[in-house]
Amino acid sequence: MKFFNKEETKTLVNNKRRESGRLGATLSGVGILLGLFVFGAGSGALLIAGIPLGIIEVCTVLLAACIPVLVVRKTTEWERAILLRLGRFHKVKGPGLFIAIPFIDKIVQLIDLRIRVTDFSAQETLTLDSVTISVDAICFWLVWDPEKAMLEVQNYEEAVVLSAKTALRNAVSSHDLTMFLERSDIIAKQLQNDVDKKTTEWGVTIQYIEITDILVPEALQDSLSRLAQAEREKKSRIMLAEAEIEIAKKLRSAVEVYAGNETAMKLKILSILNEGLKAGNSMMLVPNEITEELKTKDVFGLEAITMMQKARATEESSKPTKT
Repeated sequence: MKFFNKEETKTLVNNKRRESGRLGATLSGVGILLGLFVFGAGSGALLIAGIPLGIIEVCTVLLAACIPVLVVRKTTEWERAILLRLGRFHKVKGPGLFIAIPFIDKIVQLIDLRIRVTDFSAQETLTLDSVTISVDAICFWLVWDPEKAMLEVQNYEEAVVLSAKTALRNAVSSHDLTMFLERSDIIAKQLQNDVDKKTTEWGVTIQYIEITDILVPEALQDSLSRLAQAEREKKSRIMLAEAEIEIAKKLRSAVEVYAGNETAMKLKILSILNEGLKAGNSMMLVPNEITEELKTKDVFGLEAITMMQKARATEESSKPTKT
């Protein structure tokens, strides 16, 4: 239910009147049924006893039949009736049937004990960083003490809504926009605690509050989008720099290992060449130190192949030519 304008308030009042009319019709119906039952039972008893139904007897039976109509009241399982006796609070009645003395007892209101959902909003409120936003939220609450809800506050429903709206405005003005967009659950929990402190004295408890929507002006949406993109770029560069630092540390550790073990260094050189050959490259660029090392050690048998090629060329040149 809303209390934001006069039309909605008028609609709520009309609904309350219709509910009161239905309540009166229900109570009257129960009393009439009991009255008819008493009237029928009394008339039958007089006839069985052989007493003629004169004016006095009929009036007596009618009076006895009217008593249930005026006295007996009924409430449903989730309702409690606030009963005043001679203008002072007497008891909380219900659920089921109970007796109210005519002209002495008065049922002033039926209070619903079920959980209620109320939506509210803080319209056009400045955040801590001077951004105008509109925040919508819903509140789940219930009445746990009907006596306090009736006696401590004039209209507990409107009081809950107004308290929630005030707390929401205070939360908006005390936090920046980033906090609302990223940690709305924390703000909702703070709202629940703040509102519950006020409503506990009225017999009302706030179960939880949820922020449903945050409306940002269109002029700021583009700026926020660029800001978010720049923030993501910043985080990616920081992560890349941290990865480079970790790689440099690992390379330094590897250099220390290879510097103290010549065999391991040679195996690493051969492993690099092997990986290049597996890739199918027709040309490989390697440092001069590696090529000199390969020439002196003749790791791949290149010198032997060169000598065989020279010997074959010498033999072919020494053969006599035919004329």
